[in-house]
Amino acid sequence: MKKMITVILLGIAIFTFAFSSPALAADAAGGAKVFSANCASCHAGGKNLVKAEKSLKKDALEKYGLYSAEAIVAQVTNGKGAMPAFGKRLKSEQIENVAAYVLSQADKEWK
Repeated sequence: MKKMITVILLGIAIFTFAFSSPALAADAAGGAKVFSANCASCHAGGKNLVKAEKSLKKDALEKYGLYSAEAIVAQVTNGKGAMPAFGKRLKSEQIENVAAYVLSQADKEWK
């Protein structure tokens, strides 16, 4: 009886995960708009006008441990060094969208 219940529960779990809708991916196009309005004054074209070496280019993001959505979200939310925190000005969804945009642009070398 225990085996049968275990098999049924396992089947339900597999069915649930197989047919549940995946988490919505961040919207890079929406992130471009937010980036343009809030970030481009310092980071136009993936550059960094305050500290040139800390650009948003892929190699710099990797060098400074920021080449992931989670790391970018944390940086934008909390700020660090010369970068201000945007966690109170932007919604978390907007910040996630900015992270998606930054990563997509970094992968395209900001072209």
